[in-house]
This record gives sequence, structure tokens and C-alpha cells, in this order.
Amino acid sequence: MKLYIILASFLVAQISSAQEADLITTEKVWSLEDCITYAIENNITVKDATLNKNISEVDYSKAKSARLPDLFGSASQGFSSGTTIDPITSDYVSDEIHNTNLGINSSMTLFKGNQLSNQIKQNKLLLEQSTLLEEEAKNSIVISILETYLQTLYSKEGIAIAQNNLAASEKEVIRAKSRLDAGSFALSDYTEAQSQAATNKYNVIAAKNDYAQNIITLKQLLELSPLETLEIETIDENMDLINLELNKEAIYTNALEYLPEVEASKANIAINEKELDIAKGGYLPTLSLIGSLGSGYTSINDNTFGDQLDVNFNQKLGLSLSIPIFNRNQTKAAVQTATINIEKAQLQKQSIEKDVIKKVETAYQNAVSSQEQLIAAEASQDAAEQSYNLAQKKYELGALSTTDLVISQNTYTNAQQNYLQAKYLNILYHQLLQFYQGNDIKL
Repeated sequence: MKLYIILASFLVAQISSAQEADLITTEKVWSLEDCITYAIENNITVKDATLNKNISEVDYSKAKSARLPDLFGSASQGFSSGTTIDPITSDYVSDEIHNTNLGINSSMTLFKGNQLSNQIKQNKLLLEQSTLLEEEAKNSIVISILETYLQTLYSKEGIAIAQNNLAASEKEVIRAKSRLDAGSFALSDYTEAQSQAATNKYNVIAAKNDYAQNIITLKQLLELSPLETLEIETIDENMDLINLELNKEAIYTNALEYLPEVEASKANIAINEKELDIAKGGYLPTLSLIGSLGSGYTSINDNTFGDQLDVNFNQKLGLSLSIPIFNRNQTKAAVQTATINIEKAQLQKQSIEKDVIKKVETAYQNAVSSQEQLIAAEASQDAAEQSYNLAQKKYELGALSTTDLVISQNTYTNAQQNYLQAKYLNILYHQLLQFYQGNDIKL
């Protein structure tokens, strides 16, 4: 029996270990596409824009319902004493009266200076604008994710560079120590090697901290818990970073047609034009259809409650016309304000178009520049690497001082950092140009 228990425990332990191993090996690695999809669904700013669009949908439905008739029920119970008019029979009586009034009232606006129709059109435009603003919020988070993701990859590769430098400098310290002990090395050269190793160790710590800070920023954009692990996917090293065709005119044209903020600014002009039409409608009369059904009961009548409700049942139907004559210049002020707002909306559209052109122009110029910088940085890195390898060989043979080796190593490190920066800036600006034209971002 004990043998069975031991075997069962062993199997359970093995299964648990296997499951834990599966969890470890299947830990999610986030690609850029994963981050973008998740952020669009979960980011607070995007959710807020979606809620604003939902409010616009409710307002649009409300505006359409304003054409429908309303319906209200009423009931009242009264008591009077002394000489008064019976509210049911309209007779003068000197007695205590208990009365009950029941009714249903309805009204429907037939004409109101076309304000109802214009309000519906305006709310439809507001809904379209809020949809565009939602897309703008999504675009903003996509760009933020792209920038942060690439910055995180840049800092991650920076850790590798710093660690390689540290490993090399630690070997140099060991080599310098052995030479110092053998009496073939000056103490100043040994301490300089130690200083360089300490500096490189500091650089490793700084690079790791920079990477951690970028991960925190990315988590915030994704609305992830600070305690959750986030590992991002590296890019394809074979992707073409240089030979990308750039058509400046086509990029501008596509950006102005695609980016939602431009269309939203056009919608804003139309919204304010409808506001002007609504304001002008205040000069025109309002015609309404009104109707009611009612009945009542009075205590001075000997008939029963039900009989009186039947006898006193009445119906009314009529038209109501309201003609504006003077409303303390309220309509005039509304028209003037709407006219000014149209001009402001037109200026806002020009400003937004300028901002879009500036963004595209900046991305275009940076993309062109980054291509050239990448070529130069790659050549500089190759040359610095060859120089550093040669310096290391000389140092091993005792033909180069520690100072010269440190200088060569720092030159190579700077060349690596410059290449890394040019690489990711080139990716960033080319992806931005693709995005501004309505193309998907892919790494």
C-alpha cells in the first residue's frame, strides 16, 4: 500500500513539475503588433475617446427623438371651502368640495425654424467627429507604443554592448595584474585598467536601469500591472534598413487624406455651420400640435365616481403658434457667436493641417537623414572594431599602453552606440512615414 502511495506522489510531483516547466517555456514574448493590439483595447485614453463616441451616439438618438410627440399623465385631488367655483361643473357653490381631476396631455412640434432638423444633422456630424477623434486617440497610442518599443529595444542592445565592454575590461585587468606582478607593467597602467573596468561596470548598471525605465513606460501604455513580467520581441536583423524609397509628394497627399485629425477639423467646421443654422431658426415662429384627454369628479354631485368620470370625459385638440418678437437679443447674440465659431473652426483646421505637414516633413527629413547616418555609422563601427581588435593584439604583446587601449575601446563603444542609435531612428522614422500613409506598422 505504501508503495502505491509513494508512486502516486511521485507521479503528481512529476506532472506538477512538467506544468511549471511548460509555464516557464511558454511565457509570452510581446511583439510590436501584440503591444499595439493590446494597448488599443486597454489604454485609458482610448477608452475615454470610445466613451465620448458613445455619448455622441446617445445625443444623436436623442435629437432624432425630439420630432416625436410627448405624452404626460396628470392627476390631482383638491379640497375647497366657502364660496368658490366648482372646478368640474364651473358652478358657484358655498360648500366644502372634494374634487378629482385626471388627464393625459400630448404635444408635438410641427415647425420650429428648422431647428429640429438642423439639430439632428449637427448631432450626426458630432458623432462622425467623435469617431474620428477615437481613431486619432488610437493613432496617438500606436505612435507612443512604437517609439517606446524601439527605445526599449535600443536600451536592451545597449546592455549587451556595455556587458561586452565590461567583460573585455575585466580580462584586461587580469592581464595587467599578471604583468604588474611580473614587474613588466607600471602601477599607473594597472590602476587605469581597473578604472576602466569600474567605469564599464557602472555603464552596465546604467544601461540596465535605462532598459527597466523603458519597460515601465511600456507597461503604463499597455495598462499592465507593475508586477507583471514584460519581455519584448527583438526585430529581424535581416530587415532592409536603408534601401527604402521615399516619395515626398505622395507621403504628404496620403497623410492629409488618411490622418483622422484633418477630417475631424473639417467636421468641426460643418458642426459650427449647423450651429449657425440652429441659431437663425430662433427668428422664426414655432408651431405645435397639442391635445388632451381628461375627466373629473366633484363631491357636490350625487353621481358615483365612475359615472362622473364617464359624464365629464372631454377631449381637446388644437394648434399653438409662438412668434418671436423680442427676446432681449438672445437670438442675435447666438447668431453672432456661431459666426465667430465658424471662423475659429476654419483657423483650427489650418493649424491642424500645418501640424500634420510639420510632423510628416520632420519624419521625412529624419528618414532621409537617418539613411545616410546609418551608412556612415556602420562604416565607422566597422573601422573602430578593426582598430580596437588591433589595439587588443598590440596590448597583449605589450606594444600598447593601457591608456591607448582604453581610448580605442571607448572609440569603438561610441561607434557602436552611434550605429545603434542610427539603426533605431531609421526604423522609427520609416515606420512613422508608413503609418502616416495608412499602412500597417510591422517590424
